Amino acid sequence: MNGIKSQDIVVLLKLVSLQEEEEKGSGALQWSFPSEAPYSVRGLESLLGISKTEINASIKRSVSTGLAIKDRDSGRPKPNRRNLHSFIVHGLKFVFPAKPGAMTRGIPTAFAAPMLKGQLVSGGEYIYVWPAAEGRDMGQSVQPLFKSVPEAVQRDERLYEYLALVDAIRLGNQREVGLAGDRLSERLLKK
Repeated sequence: MNGIKSQDIVVLLKLVSLQEEEEKGSGALQWSFPSEAPYSVRGLESLLGISKTEINASIKRSVSTGLAIKDRDSGRPKPNRRNLHSFIVHGLKFVFPAKPGAMTRGIPTAFAAPMLKGQLVSGGEYIYVWPAAEGRDMGQSVQPLFKSVPEAVQRDERLYEYLALVDAIRLGNQREVGLAGDRLSERLLKK
């Protein structure tokens, strides 16, 4: 089994978002495609824009590395939130570093994302964005963990917040990483 890939983090955070949606509601997700379950490989493919083959391989890698487990009753993958949090906070920026690029139009990420805006006054003049033609903001480009992230986050605000926090950790200085890590801990570990 090969090591973890960046899209594995996107898939795991989407699974966390689906779990939270389920917990918030009546226990069953409202799903616009009745023939597809959101936790299915096909459901995740349509939600994330990642192929079924890659989703399946991603889940296998995540289970083999301990970032996910298979639920005994349903058989569906469940993120191991504690391990996922630990990896994101302590290892992600070394395995999948982010380097700010050229100015471009895109979707704000890190502490420029709408749900994180104003939580930290940045020393830089520019915001970070995921390049996207439909983006309204100008900023320094940052490659997302997977190419379909800009589209996927427009359909899921929780996923957007998680991935923006991940980018704050990938891009930030010590203070920003600490703040993003605390926020991620509150959301992911419910602390």
